[in-house]
Amino acid sequence: MSDHSKAHTKAIPVRLAMTLMVRDEADVIGSMIEHSLAQGVDTLIVTDNGSLDGTVEILESFGDAIDLRHDPVQRKQQFSVVTGMARDAATQYGADWVINADADEFWLPTAGGATLREVFELLPRELATFRVDVVDMTGAPAQRGTGLQRLVYRDTRPVERLNELGIHAHSTPDAVHVGSAEIEVAQGNHFVNLEQNGEVPNGLGVEVLHFPWRSWEQFEGKVAKAGQAYAANPELQPSPNHHGMREYYRWLAGALQAYYVIRHPDAEELAAGIRDGVFVEETRIASTVPSAVPDVPLSDDALIAGRRFGPVLAASEAQSIGELRAKDARIAELLRNVDEGKQRIDGLIDEVREAGDRIGALQLELNMLPTRRIKRAAGRVVDRVRKH
Repeated sequence: MSDHSKAHTKAIPVRLAMTLMVRDEADVIGSMIEHSLAQGVDTLIVTDNGSLDGTVEILESFGDAIDLRHDPVQRKQQFSVVTGMARDAATQYGADWVINADADEFWLPTAGGATLREVFELLPRELATFRVDVVDMTGAPAQRGTGLQRLVYRDTRPVERLNELGIHAHSTPDAVHVGSAEIEVAQGNHFVNLEQNGEVPNGLGVEVLHFPWRSWEQFEGKVAKAGQAYAANPELQPSPNHHGMREYYRWLAGALQAYYVIRHPDAEELAAGIRDGVFVEETRIASTVPSAVPDVPLSDDALIAGRRFGPVLAASEAQSIGELRAKDARIAELLRNVDEGKQRIDGLIDEVREAGDRIGALQLELNMLPTRRIKRAAGRVVDRVRKH
């Protein structure tokens, strides 16, 4: 943090809270919580979503350092659970600021050696909320392992390159907010029901180092469970392009491992990316946070198959998606034409109705004409009779 920023901002003691909803994250959850506590988080409210891999035992080992809760229902109800925890952070713990995080997210200041606490003590609460960039970390793939010392590159590849690998986009920013009893946190923790007031002061930025693809075993399990949870909740209708559902369909088709392999750069792409600034070495987590599960490399057969068939699968999928989007665009155009034609027909019907009304009025007038003539003729006869 620069001296210039400090000179214009006064530190005010704050209570910093973090919420987590987790399921089967034993390879990383302990490291993530220890890191967050070291960064100055006062209150950690954690809801376990029916974990079976030892996550619960790891959470219990933190004792009173965290508020551990249990919600075994697995229907992707993250928005309601996180909203409840975020409100409790304000009402039960008096949180000034609340971070809604995931188990694979390591939150840090963007500036040097400052901790999260030091940053939030300088942030004006009038901001109410602000977005935090999420940086996906990459490196070599593995069969098993937490991988914090293996995944040491910030992935800034252009979206076009991600699309070639079957990745829709980089991770969406998260939303931080002040403590509020009325807060609502959207699914995914990316948005809240508060408006940001002003800009984050220079030197007081926050970012997330994200480790979503730590190993094949972890990734496969996460995709399968997330897809099944969405399928179990008919109230949630994610888009077919939703990244989790796309991964789930790949898993059902037996193609997910190839996609897992190719999203990690091979030696040639990594070297070129480092040279071009696309991959930027980032070791703040690697140098301070141990990996709970040692790395076990993928088999040569899995690597070879992934590198060989992954690009073919991704290209075929991209072509299919492109064709579907083209069909959707054509259907949308036809629907617009139908709507415009209906509007024109409705206009013509209105004109016909108006013409019918005019014809009816003219017909009535025509029907009345003989009667008027008879009356005039009768009047003339009466006048003649009177004169005689």
